[in-house]
Amino acid sequence: MIKRSLWLERIQQAWTRRSIVWLSGVRRVGKTTLARMLPDAVYMNCDLPSTLRALEDPELLLDAQVPDRVLVFDEIHHLDDPSRLLKIAADAYPQLNVLATGSSTLAATRKFRDSLTGRKQAIHLCPVLWEECADPFGVRDLDRRLLHGGLPELLLVTRKDAGFFNEWIDSFYARDILELFGIRNRQGFLALFRLLLRQSGGQLDYSQLANLSELSRPTVKAHIEAMQIAHAVHLLRPFHGGGKREIVSRPKCYAFDTGFVTFEKGWDTIRDDDRGLLWEHLVLDALRFRFADQDIFYWQDKSRREVDFVIRRGRDRVDVLECKINPDKLDAKPVKAFRDLYPEGKNYLVSPAVKAPYRVRRGKLVFTVCSTGDLPQ
Repeated sequence: MIKRSLWLERIQQAWTRRSIVWLSGVRRVGKTTLARMLPDAVYMNCDLPSTLRALEDPELLLDAQVPDRVLVFDEIHHLDDPSRLLKIAADAYPQLNVLATGSSTLAATRKFRDSLTGRKQAIHLCPVLWEECADPFGVRDLDRRLLHGGLPELLLVTRKDAGFFNEWIDSFYARDILELFGIRNRQGFLALFRLLLRQSGGQLDYSQLANLSELSRPTVKAHIEAMQIAHAVHLLRPFHGGGKREIVSRPKCYAFDTGFVTFEKGWDTIRDDDRGLLWEHLVLDALRFRFADQDIFYWQDKSRREVDFVIRRGRDRVDVLECKINPDKLDAKPVKAFRDLYPEGKNYLVSPAVKAPYRVRRGKLVFTVCSTGDLPQ
């Protein structure tokens, strides 16, 4: 079993703030494996009938635990009222550390009648981060990570298995979308999902997606919201501060994993022109590991000058990140246009092969060149 220390540390830190940690992420991303790495934890698989029977009276189970015991409720959304169990644990047994896992954000599905506001700490488990690849996964080949994706079992095999991707997509619809959201138009939903995989990293055009998927525009928006909740896509909003020529309303849509993007595009190798966009996906995962989603943006103006990522760091400070496979190919003009509007903050150039951070000057701008593991917290 490969130990994912970054995420174990994140869980332990979360327990210092709340007794309930909600660990969510797409299926097969490694939630169960990570939960089983917690030492001396009582592990309960809520998919099993025996677990359901044991949880019919939560007080009996919780009363039997010693203080500081770690309880894991895996796939807790299979319970009839999962939020009731977690609310009891948070309010009446704060001396216990509880980890609950599921595929979606806690407050957004029909199963959860209470969002546990103020009682939980949420963690979104991403596919394997680039900084995790060399240690502990032993993968130092960027193209392999981009092509295979970051679900652990895909990353560790030597050959990409198309059957896995098709099975995952079918299971995603049946176990997450249909079961949790009640969306019954399988064909329309999956047509839209596959479109988003192929267009990953681009700006959303709801009308075009509606035409291509043969769904109504409101249905497209509702389906994309369900995909967001289930962590299958992430919408990146444009940053704007009142500039008349800034893009203010059209988000970018990123699929959850590069392996599924390359699968849907039919790629069996990575070409030079493919790496840049796919590398953006890995940088975005690294940013989401470090920052709240509401603080991560992109920027574009009506002259189509674009900054890959903008991080809101304070009232008047924003950091800029440009993603380049080759740091020598940086075009600083879009960053200069951005800094003319928002001068406060640091500039980063993120490249996969950089072993130690260093600084470069481009005109009047200074960039810190680094890989994802050296990004700011």
